[in-house]
Amino acid sequence: MMPLNVVNGTRSLERPLRVKNCESFSCRLKGLMFRSSLNEGDGLLLVQKTTSKANAAIHMFFVGMDLGVIWLDGDRKIVDIQLAKSWKPFYFPRFPAKYILEIHPQRLPEFQIGDELSFE
Repeated sequence: MMPLNVVNGTRSLERPLRVKNCESFSCRLKGLMFRSSLNEGDGLLLVQKTTSKANAAIHMFFVGMDLGVIWLDGDRKIVDIQLAKSWKPFYFPRFPAKYILEIHPQRLPEFQIGDELSFE
């Protein structure tokens, strides 16, 4: 599977960001578990079937690093951004989301709530 390039239509990214598309239940469940590092240019895009707060929650069990987490609605507009700490049980978005972007925490300042993203 080819990685997707993340494009922020609202502001330019400082450097390229490529993410793995993760739509299956097993892929979303595993996420980045058992990983101890993530390159600054890589990430994971978790895609839910519907827009929801509960279904867009993430867990950090067995994730050996902090993550930058960006939640997007069905129109790919950012609705929440959080720094997820390693081994903290759960994180929920403030608003319903369909897409969850997990990236290196140092990339978080490149995104703001309301930004519109696309994946190419």
